Amino acid sequence: MTGHGQAAHSPGEPPPAPRGARAPRGQPSPPGATTLRGRLDDAYEQGRAAWLDLTTRAWQVPAPRPDHSGGEYHLDGRFVTDVPGLHRAIAEALLGPGRYFGREWNAFKDCLGGGFGVTFTLTWHDSEIARRALADVVEDPEDGLSYFEDIVRLLERRGVTVALR
Repeated sequence: MTGHGQAAHSPGEPPPAPRGARAPRGQPSPPGATTLRGRLDDAYEQGRAAWLDLTTRAWQVPAPRPDHSGGEYHLDGRFVTDVPGLHRAIAEALLGPGRYFGREWNAFKDCLGGGFGVTFTLTWHDSEIARRALADVVEDPEDGLSYFEDIVRLLERRGVTVALR
């Protein structure tokens, strides 16, 4: 530590930012500063992944399956801003809170093909949020579709009517 309560730094490197340092609006953060937004984004992403880890264990507990008889399910798309958020929202729409319906492409495909012929409707509210957020996420570079487009196409190929709102 230096005499001013800051850790020493290597010669030629800028000194670390003081605790709580903030850059002026519109300017990059000072070197070594951790922004609150960055920490919140990291925590949010880690929280979503942890939730999917927890719900993965729930598949062992009997749960209702999506209705075979043409029922309608509503997906709240307001928070579908990444892949874990997409899988959480689909599981909640189809099976209820805290349920598991895949955490990535292959697991989702397995769950969707898991022994039931699907003929239901999935009404995806605020779908444009996911379309934009997942525009650069590509599962299969050969087909060039975004993750969002791939999920919708897979659902439709399996007999689900997807209504994007």
